[in-house]
Order: sequence, then C-alpha cells, then structure tokens
Amino acid sequence: MTTPTTARRFLLDVPDLWDQVDLSGEELAKVRAQALATTNDPRERMQINDMFRQAREISRAARRQGALLAAGTATVYDEGLFMAYGMVFAVTTPPGQELTLPVLSAQAGVSTATGTAPRDRIISSVRLPHVGPVARVTGTETTRLTGDIDVKLLTMHTMIPVPGRAEDFLVVTLASPSLPLKNEVYDLFDAITSTFRFV
Repeated sequence: MTTPTTARRFLLDVPDLWDQVDLSGEELAKVRAQALATTNDPRERMQINDMFRQAREISRAARRQGALLAAGTATVYDEGLFMAYGMVFAVTTPPGQELTLPVLSAQAGVSTATGTAPRDRIISSVRLPHVGPVARVTGTETTRLTGDIDVKLLTMHTMIPVPGRAEDFLVVTLASPSLPLKNEVYDLFDAITSTFRFV
C-alpha cells in the first residue's frame, strides 16, 4: 500500500481468516448474519450484535482518522466468536514541533472514554525483524463507541519510524474485545506486527 504522507510502500501480513475491512460495511453485515445464524440463544445473539456494533464504530473511526490499511476478523469457533482489528496510520510531525518516539508513546494508548492511560499500560521497545528497534504500547483501553456506550479492548500500538524521514512514523494498531484471551491475543498481535516491512 502506498502511504501518501511518506511516499513509501509497506507490507503487513495478516492471518488467512482476516480480511481487509470493507469500510462501506457490506462485508461486515454478511459476517454478522452468518454469526447470528449459529445460535438461537437470545443472550448470545445480543453479544454478537454488540460486538458487530463495536466493529462498525471502529471502522467509522478508522475512516475519520485516515487509516492507510484496515483489516480484521470476526470468526466463529466452537468456543465462541473471536473478533480483532488491525490498522496502519501515517503520523507526520506538525511543522515546528518535535514528535519523537517517546512523545508518540505517551500519546498512544490513552483511553478515548476516560482520557487516561489504562492501569495495565506498558511502554516498551521491541525489535521487528525487518525494521529494527521500535516503540510499543500495550494495554486494555476503554473506547467510547457512542455517547453512552464504552467497550474495553486489548490494544497494541507499534510506532515505526519511516527511513530517511525523521518527521514521519507509521503506527500499527491492533485491538480485540476478547479480554479473556489476553496472552494469546498479544502473541498474535506481536506475530502480525513482526511481519511489517518497507518495500
């Protein structure tokens, strides 16, 4: 995908069961219908509807924020529904300001519903195989979906400097409402982010 602010190309491998998000919502509606067809239990149907409402809101927010890439999955397993989303954003330092990795890290991972960092937020440095050292922020963020609906998401934000352009970064953001699968979700997110490379 070409990034307009950086005039660079990048690749990010996502699992086979993930699809590029159709920001029009048509594909999401089809998957929702498939998920609803798997159960007659009113409580499960309500949970499925809630999760897909979250997915719609996240897709709308991504569109508003100018996401370069959006992908996700809503996969029904025997154990239940697993949902996760991934987006890549271009961030350019405003003229006259300094936007270092520590500054980006401090801004990423702040809950939109509360304006504060989650208690379990971790800011770290990791090494991506095709990029080198980068900053990463993980935590359970509370995200405001609508005026009265908040949702908790496991999140991972990885800030990748664009080579040769000190003012530009790409931010790989991954999120999932599957809180009980925290370790597995973070392992998956790390594996996905580790495939990032410039081409």
